[in-house]
Amino acid sequence: MVAYALSSKTLSVPMKLFTKNRLRLCDQLAGKVSRKAFILLQAGNDTYRGFTSDAENAFRQESNFHWCFGAIEPDFYGAIHVKTCKSILFVPKHPPDYEIWCGVIHNLEHFKNKYEVDEVHYVCDMLSVLKASADELLLLKGLNTDSNRITEPAYFKGIDSFKQNLDLLYPALSELRVFKTPEEIEVIKYANKISSQAHKAVMQSMRPGLFEYQLESLFQHHTYSKGGARHVCYTCIAASGSNASILHYGHAGEPNSKLIKDGDMCMFDMGAEYYCYCSDISCSFPANGKFTPDQAAIYNAVLKANRAVMDAAKPGVMWTEMHVLAERVLLTDLKAMNLVTGDVDEMLSARVGAVFMPHGLGHFLGVDVHDVHGYPEDGPKRPSEAGLSSLRTARELKAGMVLTVEPGCYFISKLLNDAFLDDNRAKFLNRDKLRDFFGFGGVRIEDNVVITETGCELLTEVPRTVEEIEAEMKKTNLKVEF
Repeated sequence: MVAYALSSKTLSVPMKLFTKNRLRLCDQLAGKVSRKAFILLQAGNDTYRGFTSDAENAFRQESNFHWCFGAIEPDFYGAIHVKTCKSILFVPKHPPDYEIWCGVIHNLEHFKNKYEVDEVHYVCDMLSVLKASADELLLLKGLNTDSNRITEPAYFKGIDSFKQNLDLLYPALSELRVFKTPEEIEVIKYANKISSQAHKAVMQSMRPGLFEYQLESLFQHHTYSKGGARHVCYTCIAASGSNASILHYGHAGEPNSKLIKDGDMCMFDMGAEYYCYCSDISCSFPANGKFTPDQAAIYNAVLKANRAVMDAAKPGVMWTEMHVLAERVLLTDLKAMNLVTGDVDEMLSARVGAVFMPHGLGHFLGVDVHDVHGYPEDGPKRPSEAGLSSLRTARELKAGMVLTVEPGCYFISKLLNDAFLDDNRAKFLNRDKLRDFFGFGGVRIEDNVVITETGCELLTEVPRTVEEIEAEMKKTNLKVEF
């Protein structure tokens, strides 16, 4: 069996995963194109650190190309004959000096065997090879509704001599990516496994007096050294104290640089990818390993919302309904804590839930951490209400979808102060009590699930109850020194 694995200790991913994806794509397009139509995709390019340096960034393959071919190298092209599903890779023809700087120059047969494709040619021969067989090229162009960016089609010199179809490929491929095959789910499970183990290593190593970035580095070291995950799926969020209320903390302007203090609540949102398949896990816990009553109450409210969604998620349920369910559970517990007051249904109508959880409940997960086609043209439109408008999909759940379930509760001073001045929401808020939580930060509990025929399966493997977390944090990792 031809497969990808970084070593014997990491998951072996069979190339049949990508053969199956190509077959699915051709089946989707059959009957819509001419007999000599070919799909053409372009791999990602090497990137460099500015114009004054030849230092390369670590390459990560373009997601659609990876989904179809599984190739890890840059600067490839890939073609697929729609009628027969014959697959062709086009690889760069490197100059002899390549061996000095980058190693062995592999022949075409090497790549044919490595990726189990039907043919391999050099990129410089692509025009003549395609001219001999193709009269139409299906190119990938479309709007990614998550990033709001346009996916640009493949280009090579001479492409203008072919009929080009820019309409069919993007919606077909994107919709197929929504529904994972069993082989894909196994890779996502593995990414969850190694990320879960790394989150537990972070809990065991956590103590006041460390810096946030030190725990971020431990997570990345663990997933790479133990699991073979060279990349994380997104910039790690290693937030402590009030930083946990910054939803996308960890960026260049806030680079996980705070000193962690005794009494801080931490919220670590970190996920490794393996062979371009992603995980996305958030864990919240006290820096000193022991929850205060307030920390436990907020944490349990979010956990209750998380588990309520998992219990209710199944085919036929709308994702918007799951978001509202999470808000209902959260507001009910906040009311019990006397942080909000009044009728919960009225709070939901006034969108009070968005004051505490301004982001969406979750998103598709796959070859991209925020996977594609959350809002297809023939699907539900993006809601306009506060909180709901941040949902990355509003679709009906179906078997084979992989999503994150990530309710949260945050005490964000701007949102709270704005709500205090809004008559529609202020009447539900206990200002004096809430002001005691300014600086608390926030809690997010994020798990990854796959929708099954009857419900959903949890893929994440981390301690979740207060008792489990406190027990995990007592397992001090004595081997880690900072």
